[in-house]
Amino acid sequence: MVIGTDVKTYFDGRWNDDDVMVMRAADHGSWLGSSVFDGARYFEGVAPDLLAHCRRLNDSAKSMGITPVHSEEDLLEISLEGLKRFSESAAVYIRPMYWALDGGKLGVLPKENATGFCVCLEELPMPPANKPLTLTRTRFRRPVLADAVVNAKAGCLYPNNGRMLREANDRGFDNALVADALGNVAETAVSNIFMTRDKEIFTPAANGTFLAGITRARVIKLLRKEGFQVHETVLTFEDFEGAEEVFTTGNMSKISPVSQFDDTNYQLGRIARLCRELYWDWAKSGH
Repeated sequence: MVIGTDVKTYFDGRWNDDDVMVMRAADHGSWLGSSVFDGARYFEGVAPDLLAHCRRLNDSAKSMGITPVHSEEDLLEISLEGLKRFSESAAVYIRPMYWALDGGKLGVLPKENATGFCVCLEELPMPPANKPLTLTRTRFRRPVLADAVVNAKAGCLYPNNGRMLREANDRGFDNALVADALGNVAETAVSNIFMTRDKEIFTPAANGTFLAGITRARVIKLLRKEGFQVHETVLTFEDFEGAEEVFTTGNMSKISPVSQFDDTNYQLGRIARLCRELYWDWAKSGH
């Protein structure tokens, strides 16, 4: 599935200038869903936190029982090599992936040291800074670790995200604000969520039902360095109805303002703008 243009694929030890075939019909990842990936971004000549994304890919693989075949440093080097195939002005989505090739006992458990690997790079523009999102509720929830591999960025989790988005889109909204197993707000269908109230900033505490994202962690760190109070805590839908400002963080768009949650409307506030400025300044600074 291509979401961008000008696809480059690293597979079987070399870079290809197209979207090459990488899976076989009998691969474990094809028919039993044992695949993990990570997503990073390249824009304006920088690839912020790329090493952290490579590290998370390997952690996700281990959580799924898939043997990583590259160190995080090797993943970084391969990705940077591929980015040289694009112009410095390009915005690129970086997606390294692992999947199991064979099954172990009963065929269901991924077999150790039998791993497929590729990196897919796609040119994909960054969304405009001031483009707001609209959110609504969904009847679908985030699972817990006892029920699903929520400690991995696993492909098998995304059909649940897809049905959340379908429900939201059918209602005329861009995205869904999603509950955890207890009914408290976890995140959106595809990104982490923040809200502000009384000049303080709040985000759902990482409780194991969702991936607390790399961009989320970076934004929290940058805001705290600026002197803001950022609370990682339990938040309800009523909290978001009473919020002054709401915004999301995620790899694809980095920081996006929210203009509406169901019948509640928000101003596109200064905190989201400041977050974006802080993030871009940090990314372009060379750290």
